[in-house]
Amino acid sequence: MNSTRERASRPRVDWYVACVSKALNSGPIRSVIDGTPLVLFRSEDGTPGALLDRCPHRNAPLSRGSVEKGELQCEYHGWRFDTGGRCMHAAGILPEKIVRACHATSFAIREQQGFIWVASLPDTQPSQDPFRFSYIGSPGYSTDIEVLDADGSVHAVAENALDVPHTMYLHGGFFRQTGGRRIEREVEIRNYGSRVEAEYFGEERPAGLAGLILAPGGGTVRHVDQFILPSVTMVDYWLGEKTHVNVTVALTPVQEFRTRLYAVVSFRLPIPTFLVKPFLRRLFLRIFRQDADVLACQSENIRLFGEERFTTTEADTLGPEIARLLKSAETESEVKTAQAPVVKRTKIVL
Repeated sequence: MNSTRERASRPRVDWYVACVSKALNSGPIRSVIDGTPLVLFRSEDGTPGALLDRCPHRNAPLSRGSVEKGELQCEYHGWRFDTGGRCMHAAGILPEKIVRACHATSFAIREQQGFIWVASLPDTQPSQDPFRFSYIGSPGYSTDIEVLDADGSVHAVAENALDVPHTMYLHGGFFRQTGGRRIEREVEIRNYGSRVEAEYFGEERPAGLAGLILAPGGGTVRHVDQFILPSVTMVDYWLGEKTHVNVTVALTPVQEFRTRLYAVVSFRLPIPTFLVKPFLRRLFLRIFRQDADVLACQSENIRLFGEERFTTTEADTLGPEIARLLKSAETESEVKTAQAPVVKRTKIVL
């Protein structure tokens, strides 16, 4: 058991989701990543662009402007910019007189799988590609996408998403039952350098309402949780050969204690998914609201006391691993995934 007092960390130069693709239509929209306001828009051919949400002329927010023939026009003096940030028109200045200082600050941007990813620093191209969701469009899977906000740091939200013991208390009756017989479970933690995972062995089907819907006949679950840099959580439940539920969440830091969750829930069931999809969505949102409420209270307490203070035990399986990964990613220029993981085993009581 140990105590820690440290600010949650996160890597700086990497890809974060700025919005879902369908949200970026004709007009510009504002997005905030790690406290930096950005403006997103599309060129005439649909190519997305990401600029600092500040006109270099007189500091007006570009997100209040409009898109004219694929160029972003500032509402204040009508300066126009292309998706790369180049100033294409400045009132009262001949095109050949436009200088570099007139250009807007731009950010690398990538669109894939229905999401707009933006680099966390300007004029910087991350060395790796953005994360790819495993089951979007996979045969036999139904997928639902939710965009949610939580008042908590990336570390706190990621730890909450991958924390098993709290589900018996905060979500008792929905996901696991509170009280009753306690069973010791073995956990294997595997650290690959840029990601860490925990596999729980001998876990029976969750006794809560979700388990009854997904596997009414019971059975043993294969349960694996993962955290992947820069800020992706993944939870997998397999029940036999026909049932698989995957919840993958890309976490975008908005402010120190504000995180936006882009949740992709994919599942394959032995029954038609349309029969249970509306119910599962309501259940997921109900569980999220419980988590969001406790995260907001946790963040408020951290602000009141002026610091984070954690007492960590073996039951906090991935929490300290996530913190270490985020710290290493913040201090190292590149964190590579190892082929052979560092493995350790522990036991927790559920």
